[in-house]
Amino acid sequence: MPPRIAVCVKQVPDPDAPASTFKVDESARRVITAPGIPPVVNGFDLHATEAALRIKDAHAGGVEITVLSVGPSFVMEVIKKPLSMGADNLILVEDAALADVDAHATVTVLAAALKKAGPFDLILCGRQASDWDNAYVPLGLAEVLGLPCVTLARKVDLLKESGKVRVERSLTDGYQVVESDSPAVITVSNELGEPRYPTLRGIMAATRKQPSRWKPADIGLNAAALAPLLSLERLFVPERQKEIELIRGEDDADAGRKLALRLREAKLI
Repeated sequence: MPPRIAVCVKQVPDPDAPASTFKVDESARRVITAPGIPPVVNGFDLHATEAALRIKDAHAGGVEITVLSVGPSFVMEVIKKPLSMGADNLILVEDAALADVDAHATVTVLAAALKKAGPFDLILCGRQASDWDNAYVPLGLAEVLGLPCVTLARKVDLLKESGKVRVERSLTDGYQVVESDSPAVITVSNELGEPRYPTLRGIMAATRKQPSRWKPADIGLNAAALAPLLSLERLFVPERQKEIELIRGEDDADAGRKLALRLREAKLI
């Protein structure tokens, strides 16, 4: 049986959208979707997809790649991008009740979906999501599933002989080589390199594929399992104020001396 890899992805607001389009409904504590700007698949999750595809390219016997995502609603042209890159299957756990879940509930849903769709030899995630930047879900997922977790991967290999996973972890001054038993949860960073572009053939194939759509009840979860453990007290766009003080002098040297004195008075030097 060929190895099976699961890739967890998230649909997020486009981080490259103009800052002026970013709005927050403070009373509802929710980000307002910018009109006319579609969401995207989280960038780090595309790196995780690329890592899975490179493993598939290296295994002559084939590798099955299943992409999973959790959310209240999906834009098909967006969430199917991993399929157009070369993934085999797409599973969407989709329900309006998933609109305001916290990271713990996301972990609960993903873990239940992985158990139903599995078993998997490897679970890949992006290092973090570009909307909240918590980087909690992969770690929580490994904890709930009782699996080893290796973070910040810049290269991932599934060793054919031993069945172990070899990972090069990115460090500030180099990299670290780690081997882990399989299955394991691996978080992939952008040091892996740019994800491949979908080909026309891949786009056409993704158009024909229909995702499996599950509700929380389909994976044995009720409303109590989705109850948040984290309470969001306030969500707002911080206001920034700028003050400018002009330091003048008889000439440049005099202005420089006065600037130094003013900075010292402000205890900045």
